[in-house]
Amino acid sequence: MPARLTTIGFDADDTLWQNERFFRLTQARFAELLADYIDEGPLHDRLIAAERRNLGHYGFGIKGFTLSMIETAIEVTDKRVPAAVIAELIAAGQDMLRHPIELLPGARETIEALAPHFRTLLITKGDLLDQERKLAQSGLGDLFHGVEIVSHKTAAAYTQIFARHGEGVGAALMVGNSLRSDVIPVLQAGGWGVYVPHDLTWALEHDDEPQNQPRYRRLDSLETLPALVAQIAG
Repeated sequence: MPARLTTIGFDADDTLWQNERFFRLTQARFAELLADYIDEGPLHDRLIAAERRNLGHYGFGIKGFTLSMIETAIEVTDKRVPAAVIAELIAAGQDMLRHPIELLPGARETIEALAPHFRTLLITKGDLLDQERKLAQSGLGDLFHGVEIVSHKTAAAYTQIFARHGEGVGAALMVGNSLRSDVIPVLQAGGWGVYVPHDLTWALEHDDEPQNQPRYRRLDSLETLPALVAQIAG
């Protein structure tokens, strides 16, 4: 008999609050600064390649993104990028780190509806200091029974997290906007995976939707999660 649902994990960036929008705005400024050297399309491809290449060095987050922009600027200008452009890129990264949190519609109400009845966890990846800052500014911290900030979201990571905070991954559900990080790994581990698409999703988080997975669900809005959870929990 399947384990009863007791624990719900929430992704943070672009699930509970805006994130990718600010990366896109900074990328647009990046393209403006380097317009004399390379067109926007090829520049974007070079930046994505740098981000992919650097994940093992810098991990996820704004600091790694900023360093990847600088590296790309150096490459596409044959090391002739003006110091003033480098300074602007550093300033842009610092601005992103200071940007106030913007909660997505229904984020607070959804967690408030579920927290009295289920163990609720925030499970996010990225830079520790930045993710802690975002959580503090969001005002949602008191609604979670636990917070996990990890380097990578893998099936093994979810198995360990839900074992620490609940009755195991078989009794857990993970909700988020990334198929690659929030949904597929938890399905592989034996839990429930709920995909809530965001209009903007980082290229490295795209993946194909799972097929023939009885524990996979897709929602158009986070606000409909409590009704889905009620169905699953029976």
